[in-house]
Amino acid sequence: MTLAQGRPYAAIPGPSVLPDRVLRAMQRPAPNIYEGEIVELSATLWPDLRALAGTKGHVAAYVCNGHGLWEATTANLFSRGDAVLVLASGRFGLAWAGHLRAMGVAVQLMDCGISSNPDWAALEQRLRDDRARTIRAVLTTHVDTASSVKTDIPRLRQALDAAGHPALLGVDCIASMGCDVFRMDDWGVDFAFAASQKGLMTPAGMGFVWFNARAEAAGQQADLRTPYWAWGPRAHATEFWQLWHGTVPTHHVYALREALDMIGEEGLPAIWRRHAILARSVWAAFEAWGAGNPRIRLNVPDPGHRAHAVTAARIGAPDGARLRAWVEAETGVTLGVGLGMESPEDPQASGFLRVAHMGHVNAHMTLGALAAMQAGLEALGIPHGPGAMAAATRVVAQA
Repeated sequence: MTLAQGRPYAAIPGPSVLPDRVLRAMQRPAPNIYEGEIVELSATLWPDLRALAGTKGHVAAYVCNGHGLWEATTANLFSRGDAVLVLASGRFGLAWAGHLRAMGVAVQLMDCGISSNPDWAALEQRLRDDRARTIRAVLTTHVDTASSVKTDIPRLRQALDAAGHPALLGVDCIASMGCDVFRMDDWGVDFAFAASQKGLMTPAGMGFVWFNARAEAAGQQADLRTPYWAWGPRAHATEFWQLWHGTVPTHHVYALREALDMIGEEGLPAIWRRHAILARSVWAAFEAWGAGNPRIRLNVPDPGHRAHAVTAARIGAPDGARLRAWVEAETGVTLGVGLGMESPEDPQASGFLRVAHMGHVNAHMTLGALAAMQAGLEALGIPHGPGAMAAATRVVAQA
């Protein structure tokens, strides 16, 4: 017997929950892709996408996932042998660095670990030491989806300015866009990118790059650019097909239009606040559980460095894997696997998990996921402190 029957909930950091409105928007025949509705509907996307990122700059759209966006930005900005500085705070920062290297870019890596922001003084000194100004760009994840570390982007801009360094500032916002506060122009970000399947509440398959005039000018001589990845024709399209360099992803466009409508109706400030409250409820539960078992703890000690979209936590091997399996089989809630905390062959890798609270989520979904975890801890006999659900619900009640 299982209590998992009913609607399942994937509390994983993407693909996130698809709203019923978004699903309904997709349920229609394929349209004429040369004129009419799909052309007119597509034109409405770009102003809302700019507002989402907080920019007046350009938008280029791609049929791809987040890895495709790494390739798109690399192709448009760099030539073989160009130097970039990557600040990595988890698996996805390291993977982005690897992607850059594979395309011939000379990566200088500043590994910040998996639990904190960069050493800002060390970063500023590193930029000052680049007297020849060979570093073309400083790149980082706003939120590393694996570690749940949130990088302080305004502080990073401050370090660049203090060092007087002209490098571009590029930010991977795949796990943060539409969940955590992000203000591209106000924060001095030159380019950023995000995919459709997380805070944008749309099926995986679309990616977006926002870039300003400075980034566009800096990449004019890039020798890695190819026809498909070139962002110029997409951002400055004179014909409809150029927006996607081919066939428009019709049903994704319908879905995205509905998702952007939902974002506009709620309003970004309210969305950011909702995610912050739900994140704090998750943190409160883990802190209570950890009071009775030191092996249970949040991956990021400083609340100011934690994402509002996803929370990575340590349960202790093999209990992280045991808890995830029990919760999915017995309650219908799927939790995220731990990524990049230990090498896959290390037995300790089974001691981690992630709880997502991104996109189309509300209090009963997040509190329900925590209650399922509470039941799992008890059923499996995993030691834990009391009062987790009281602590989590108190955060919501006092919001």
